[in-house]
Amino acid sequence: MKRIAVFLKKELMLTLSVTAALIAMIITPPTVERFKSLDWHTLGTLFMMLCVLEGFKRENVLKPVIGFASKLRTMTAISLFMIFGVFFTSMFVTNDVALIIFVPLTIIIFRGGGKESYILPVITMENIAAIRGSLLTPFGSPQNLFLYGQSGTNAGNFILHMLPLCLMSALLLILFVFLLYRRNIRESITVDPHAVSGRWEKEGRTRRITYLLLFGLIIFVIVSRTQYWYIAVLIVLAAILFVDRRLLLKVDYVLLLTFLCFFIFSSSIADNGSIASFLKEAVGGHEYWWSIGLSQIISNVPASIVLYPFTENFSGLIYGADTAGLVSVIGSLASVINYRIYVREYPGNGKKFLKTFTLISWAFFAVVVIPGWLLCRWRFF
Repeated sequence: MKRIAVFLKKELMLTLSVTAALIAMIITPPTVERFKSLDWHTLGTLFMMLCVLEGFKRENVLKPVIGFASKLRTMTAISLFMIFGVFFTSMFVTNDVALIIFVPLTIIIFRGGGKESYILPVITMENIAAIRGSLLTPFGSPQNLFLYGQSGTNAGNFILHMLPLCLMSALLLILFVFLLYRRNIRESITVDPHAVSGRWEKEGRTRRITYLLLFGLIIFVIVSRTQYWYIAVLIVLAAILFVDRRLLLKVDYVLLLTFLCFFIFSSSIADNGSIASFLKEAVGGHEYWWSIGLSQIISNVPASIVLYPFTENFSGLIYGADTAGLVSVIGSLASVINYRIYVREYPGNGKKFLKTFTLISWAFFAVVVIPGWLLCRWRFF
């Protein structure tokens, strides 16, 4: 029992998600149908990505990216490269995937250059970049993908409506970076690319090629929205068992379980008749604030699923869902991923992460929240 208590204290996000799921199942007893309706697609995609990116880490597949970043000689330049790498990548491969790729790279490079004190503020801005960059496209985030599919609008109209928030966020991120380095805008950093990225061993060539091919498969699954995603999961699993089965022991199963618990919570709440009746009366006309608020309890993906049936203003719902991740770590599952990556590298520093995240993210939120609310009047259809 003592070990379990220590583990749950260490894994704060898991503890919160398990507690929420248990409370929800007491309120609304579980059924087989509800279990089948959980978002297994997202969980399967996350499992594949965690496997492949663990392979990237083991085999230094991202060595060329680290090599390029290592050539940058100022903290301002390297921070902008990493932050906007997340910003633009998130538009095409989802915000959580962008963070899984760039946050470990940031930690490696800053640690190698002796700039660890900047890791937390920069990965917090990468978190913001993932949330605000991904809002531009229908497939930039899980909630966008869900709401786009439900709305029936076309991709061009979707992007047009999200463009003002995206551009404003990009300019604000640049300002935040310059504020971070305001005391010395040309602060230097020297990184040995061989020291931080290691070398490519000849015997690992097959594994590197395999992981790159699997990564391409995962991107196809995300972009195409194929219903046969489970076949891709089996292919990824079989390939890893063939080239390096020990990798499966390193996958972050705690993160997967955290996501599963949040999905159980949202599904149970949505199926409760009394709660559904209340939401029907309360949500209409206040979608923006409801989306932001409810996301702080169950995160923005489940909140979008719960609130959509009761929505009158689609703009308010999606703008709120894409702003909610700036308020707290729970507000976006992408933020949970960022938190998880950091505490795996720096165990025991969870509170430090939350403090820095809250300070920077709330400053950003304070600037964008009212413009987002005003844009709610610009309806999608």
